[in-house]
Amino acid sequence: MDQMKSQAPEAKIRRRTMLRILFGIAAAVLVLDQMTKFLAVRFLEGQEPISVLGSLAGFAFYRNPGAALGMGAGVTWVFPLIAIAVFVAILVLSRKLGSAAWAVGLGLLLGGLFGNLVDRLFRQPGFLHGAVVDFIDLSLFICNVADIAITAAALTLVVTSLRGIDLDGSKTTAPSAHSSREDTHD
Repeated sequence: MDQMKSQAPEAKIRRRTMLRILFGIAAAVLVLDQMTKFLAVRFLEGQEPISVLGSLAGFAFYRNPGAALGMGAGVTWVFPLIAIAVFVAILVLSRKLGSAAWAVGLGLLLGGLFGNLVDRLFRQPGFLHGAVVDFIDLSLFICNVADIAITAAALTLVVTSLRGIDLDGSKTTAPSAHSSREDTHD
């Protein structure tokens, strides 16, 4: 009984730490994204692209009315709704959060979603239809800090899942070859 009492405060402290990681990373991504977009609008808009690594990478200003690769420009009002739905899902998932890797991945995802959501809500041409500021030219596409965070989140969450780490921090074990053979003999 005493052991259960001592584990309860530890679990609360761990969960609080995981939430700090999640929301701290989300806030850092959002601030960095909006600061870099502010600088891009100020110094890159209307300017010629700037080459940094030849034709591989540089800076080029672009107001993206769509989603990835400019797709969906006619339905920009849907993107804020998707971002809000994902935010609610992250809030629900955060109640079970016990893994630092999941906290980092969800924090990157939340920060990236909010970074682009701010653009959709407050940039021209208007509320819910704002174009996302992209300025990092990677030859095949132009993106921003929020997009990089979303991509990093996807990689983090996939690798974490493949390693068998559950949202609560527990480790899922793969079924053994012996048990899977038994399952096939129904």
